[in-house]
Amino acid sequence: QVQLVESGGGLVQAGGSLRLSCAASGRNLSTYGMGWFRQAPGKEREVVAAISWSGGMTYYADSVKGRFTISRHNAKNTVYLQMNSLKPEDTAVYYCNADDGQLPWGQGTQVTVSS
Repeated sequence: QVQLVESGGGLVQAGGSLRLSCAASGRNLSTYGMGWFRQAPGKEREVVAAISWSGGMTYYADSVKGRFTISRHNAKNTVYLQMNSLKPEDTAVYYCNADDGQLPWGQGTQVTVSS
C-alpha cells in the first residue's frame, strides 16, 4: 500500500520561503508524473505544480509561476516544492500525488503565510 507523507510546511511571513518534501513508501514513484496540490479553506483542491517522471518537464499554475519550483529525486523516492516570495493567498494545506491524483492522498502539510 503506497503512502505519501508531506512535510516542511509552517508559518512564514509574506515574502518568505519554504521547501516542502513528499516522501513515498510502498511504491516506486519514478514511473509517475507527480504533482503538488493545495486546498485552502472553502476552496477546491487545485494543482499548483507538476513534474514528469524524468523531471524533464514541469508545469506551474499561473498563480505560482516564477515563485515555486518543483523537483524530484527518484533515487530517494521524494518530490520537492521550493516556494519563494510567499503570499498570504498561498495559505493552504499542500498535498503531493500522482499528477492525475490516482494515489491515496496523504495528510498534507499546512502552509500559513502571514501578511
